[in-house]
Amino acid sequence: MRVSFLPRALALAACLACSLPSQAGLFDDDEARKAILDLRTRLDETRSQNVAAQRQLNDQIQTLQRSLLDLNNQNEQLKAELARLRGQLETTQRDLADVQRRQKDMTQVVDERMKRLEPQQVTVDGKEITVEPDEKRAYEEAIAVLRSGDFDKAAGALQAFLRRWPQSGYTDSARYWLGNAQYGLRAYKDALATFRQFLTAAPEHLRAPEALLALANCQVELKDTKGARRSLDDLVKQYPKSEAAVAARERLAVLR
Repeated sequence: MRVSFLPRALALAACLACSLPSQAGLFDDDEARKAILDLRTRLDETRSQNVAAQRQLNDQIQTLQRSLLDLNNQNEQLKAELARLRGQLETTQRDLADVQRRQKDMTQVVDERMKRLEPQQVTVDGKEITVEPDEKRAYEEAIAVLRSGDFDKAAGALQAFLRRWPQSGYTDSARYWLGNAQYGLRAYKDALATFRQFLTAAPEHLRAPEALLALANCQVELKDTKGARRSLDDLVKQYPKSEAAVAARERLAVLR
């Protein structure tokens, strides 16, 4: 640039010198040289400014490139962190589901245990009663033994029940079945006493006619014919429409 600029400047100065009167003296050699130097200085300054601007632009580009690289790295890190958090979330959700399932199972177990401990409404011999779970289980087990034909074991279970729950809603029914178990063991005196106790405590019981008939049978087995006839007469009078009364009339006909 300096080599090409100087001839042009000199040529321009010569033309100006030839075209103007010498006596005007607008540009002499010193002024031309000064103008050239001034132009060269301006050119150098412009070049320096361009170089500085290019360097600044390069710096900015490099800075932007580094920033872009940093952003890319951060983006990758964020993706990795997001994947990690997503995995943790899935694990947490599975753990939570397991906890909820276990909690539900535990709640069901607790509810079942509570139900076993809570009083229950049951119906026995046409009467609705409230009993404890252990009370209900003991009675049902004793009746199951009686139905199996093991009268001795059944009598023991029913006697134990009556001792443990003397005020139970099952008491009348337990006493009735105890009399039957004793009768099955041929312990007629014990059966007689049990049936009398039953009839005294529950004359309106659903099984009272059957108990009175069983009492008369015990008296027959004990050779107390007079007492048996009296019991059968009472059965016919007190419970005339019962099936036991039909059997009592037949038995009275035989005893007479």
